[in-house]
Amino acid sequence: MTQPSLPLAVSLGDPAGIGPEITAKCWQERSIRGIPEFVAVGDPESLRAVSDVPLIAVESPEEAAKRFDEGLPYLGISAESPIQPGKPSHEGARCALDALELAVGLTRSGSASAVVTGPVSKSQLYAIGFTHPGQTEFVAERCGVAKQNVAMMLAGPTLRAVPVTVHIPLSKVSEELSIDLIAAKGRTALRGLIRNFGIERPRLAVTGLNPHAGEDATLGSEDREIVAPAITLLREEGWDVSGPYPADTMFHEKARARYDAALAMYHDQALIPLKALHFEEGVNITLGLPIVRTSPDHGTAFDIAGLDRADPTAMAAAMRCALEAAGHRQRLAEAGRTGMAVDK
Repeated sequence: MTQPSLPLAVSLGDPAGIGPEITAKCWQERSIRGIPEFVAVGDPESLRAVSDVPLIAVESPEEAAKRFDEGLPYLGISAESPIQPGKPSHEGARCALDALELAVGLTRSGSASAVVTGPVSKSQLYAIGFTHPGQTEFVAERCGVAKQNVAMMLAGPTLRAVPVTVHIPLSKVSEELSIDLIAAKGRTALRGLIRNFGIERPRLAVTGLNPHAGEDATLGSEDREIVAPAITLLREEGWDVSGPYPADTMFHEKARARYDAALAMYHDQALIPLKALHFEEGVNITLGLPIVRTSPDHGTAFDIAGLDRADPTAMAAAMRCALEAAGHRQRLAEAGRTGMAVDK
């Protein structure tokens, strides 16, 4: 597979969380974990507070690639006041947001091959005026993409799952769902499988909303009136889409072999099976963007920050996933220049 020549831009996330520690550990264990070249973006003092790896201040991702084996290269964004591991603050949230902004900007400009985002504290971000539901929506806005045209995929070694609705109360899911929304998220998921995973003819399985996928509408009419018509619409467009299936039968081993991704109706319907199967190596990849963005599928873990207990497995997986996705996109771009049809 074509490999991108540019390094990743890795924002450290909240400097009081475990983002700095797992980033440093990824550099330290780069050979055994298959870590690609990257530049850390954030507060260098947060790295020094949790690790003794050599740090190298650089001026650009290009310089980071050249010096990657000498030490952990970073583009520094210093916090206004010292940040202590495990003690979130507004200063730390501002630093995390500035790092995210820079890392996304580097990737959008073509200076980095992809952006990998460390975990942030939403409550701290909201406290400083952050108005997006999360980093996904922020990145989408910076890329000029409407939120309905992006999708959050959680990816592990044997399962990829995309929720149609995300951070809303369960009681609001039914009224949020529509044929158009399900179809839009389905298209984004299918195109994402082509662009980011190199699957030429992706297969999408769709869960029902209700138990037993509504049991012929006796347990709820949404599956018949909303979910099934959305599936029909996608099929008419030429996509390989099936369902709606009862969610409780979709995630065992034999079922997972029949599709490349699952489209679920709400947050926990997608994330519970993914985390049950791949808790330590799940990756969040944002589909529908003009750039590649991934992140580890876990939070800031303030309770263990600075204690040398953070596991870098998910961050390492996010870095490898970002590299692979950037490589697939580069291959498609090269194919496109030769006139090959690579997408719907």
